Amino acid sequence: MRLVNHERNAMDLRTTPVHLGRGSRAKPVEGFAWEPEVLQAYSAAVAADGAEGRMVMIFDGDGRGDHWESHPAGDELVVCLSGSVTVSRDVDGVPDRVQLGPGEATINPAGVWHVVDMEGPTSILAITAGLGTEHRPRTDPPTGRVGAPGPEEAP
Repeated sequence: MRLVNHERNAMDLRTTPVHLGRGSRAKPVEGFAWEPEVLQAYSAAVAADGAEGRMVMIFDGDGRGDHWESHPAGDELVVCLSGSVTVSRDVDGVPDRVQLGPGEATINPAGVWHVVDMEGPTSILAITAGLGTEHRPRTDPPTGRVGAPGPEEAP
């Protein structure tokens, strides 16, 4: 994994995200992968940007998300490029959902747990404040309850 200065060729944001950093810098992240070693190397390479750093990436998918995530350092912009996506959030235990079609966007506020479900083949663009991002497994049923279990479901 390495950050590239002054890339002039076309990039595929599906495989090569771009890091937006302090000083209005944009640097492609070559060799990126969702592996612990690569994520650690990326975090170390962009640490000086702190909470101002953002990752820009396109995700293609179809189906329900398998994990919740939260970005405590800043808001995340999610843009639907094609298909249909539902972004579900747990805002202090209160479920919140927004459905997006092509060209529509939503903002996940800093620190709010959220999950993304793609209905049919879908592409989204995410601009994410990655510093301190947390993940947790998705345990809600496929029908899609959001948030903490209600009193009737509590152990």
